[in-house]
Amino acid sequence: MSNIEKAMALLIESFSKYAAKDGDSHSLTKGELKELLQTELGGLLGKANDKEAVDKIFNSLDTNKDNKVDFAEFNNMIGCLTVMCHEFFCKR
Repeated sequence: MSNIEKAMALLIESFSKYAAKDGDSHSLTKGELKELLQTELGGLLGKANDKEAVDKIFNSLDTNKDNKVDFAEFNNMIGCLTVMCHEFFCKR
């Protein structure tokens, strides 16, 4: 697999790992999202211990307002974070 294919597989695997904790591997609950943010993105986002911050992230990701974050909604966050990192590192 190419590096991009590996990255895609890792994103899918990571999402499914956290989403499956409640038995539904197709969407993240707020608690699952919080754990994913803390464990997988803690170095980038800091610790997601602030309930208000987690609520804000969850609500902004849940665009269809079904009280879950599906893979497409999750991927929007990953895409935005990747663009922000690219812009930061390309300025150097």
